[in-house]
Amino acid sequence: MSYPTLFTTPGVRAVAEAIDTERQAQLAKWGEQRHPVIDARDIPEVTHPYYASRADIWRQVNEERATASLTVGRCSRCPEGPHTHTAWDGILLEEVYEALAEPDPMKRRAELVQVMAVCAAMIAADEARGAQR
Repeated sequence: MSYPTLFTTPGVRAVAEAIDTERQAQLAKWGEQRHPVIDARDIPEVTHPYYASRADIWRQVNEERATASLTVGRCSRCPEGPHTHTAWDGILLEEVYEALAEPDPMKRRAELVQVMAVCAAMIAADEARGAQR
């Protein structure tokens, strides 16, 4: 089936189609799921701050990784001269914990969209490096 072009960022359409395929598989396997964001036995006043503290930890890790390093030759992937060690794990985890920490559904939606965008960027980076789908 052909759809109108809705995406302008290279690779996003393929990712969106893969997500749609996975959602269809989930629906076929488990049906419509209606889980709460936090287990009803948990205390939101405890759970949300816990996730927020994890987001803060990953924000600090990401800030440190983004600081220019003058170390040369310590790892095979480091270029000559000043560079950073920003990595996808920290970026993704910071966004995930920010989403989990957010009690407001509309703000959480915005955070989850950011999670999906980071996932799309990770996939694009893998594909640019020649990783298989």
